[in-house]
Amino acid sequence: MKIKDLVSHYPQRVIGLLPAGGQATRIAPLPMSKELYPIGFRRGANGSLRPKVVCHYLLEKMRQAGVTTAYLVLRPGKWDIPNYFGDGTMLDMHLAYLTVHVPFGVPYTLDQAYPFVQDAVIALGFPDILFQPQDAFAKILARQANGSADVVLGLFPTEQPSKAGMVDFDLSGRVRYVIEKPLQTDLRYMWAIATWTPKFTHFMHEYLKAIASQYSSDSESLTEPRPELPIGDVIQAAIDQGFRVEAEVFEQGRYLDIGTPENLAQAVRDAYEANW
Repeated sequence: MKIKDLVSHYPQRVIGLLPAGGQATRIAPLPMSKELYPIGFRRGANGSLRPKVVCHYLLEKMRQAGVTTAYLVLRPGKWDIPNYFGDGTMLDMHLAYLTVHVPFGVPYTLDQAYPFVQDAVIALGFPDILFQPQDAFAKILARQANGSADVVLGLFPTEQPSKAGMVDFDLSGRVRYVIEKPLQTDLRYMWAIATWTPKFTHFMHEYLKAIASQYSSDSESLTEPRPELPIGDVIQAAIDQGFRVEAEVFEQGRYLDIGTPENLAQAVRDAYEANW
């Protein structure tokens, strides 16, 4: 089966999910949501050059993998994102928007889409991140379709493990554990994109409900600041419960989070050299 045909052969729908609830404090102030920061250029309908924003690169890679529908989950106030992308016509996609009102981390942002995506295969990407190769989503969707994994993580080499979700896996590609931002580690690969089945979507939903129930029943926790929950911790909890999580390694892949001034400057330089 050709990679481009995979999505149409899935027993469930494949839906892109993009968490855009951040406040971009590390590069504030910005005149727009960071997901709309222009990085390079694209060709418009008439062939003329138009600015290409960060999030466009992610949606473009999803679309090239056959994903035609995506939800962007926004923090209230980031209305410039739906104003820019609209219904998704510029990408030949169907885009919809949801808002998140709890500041407890990416899993809670993603869970806002639960009523709409609970029976779909999910393709997760972060709209403030640039990465290569171009066919990364096609590759992890192919692994999902041709195997028995509940979750497939796209892995990229990194020299900054203390800023990433690092992954340990065996020779078959099965993930043993995910550790968030370790201060010291021998691990070489971080995960940056993912696909998963409805089984994991339901697991995350119930996992977050259990945490909420714990906080609501614990009088002491109500008076303490609630920590953010990394999505990697939810994946690790699923592994602990016997879920099959697999890794697709992009040994020559590249990854850049534009959320710091240094990385944003690097992204602009790379776009000038046409590396994205």
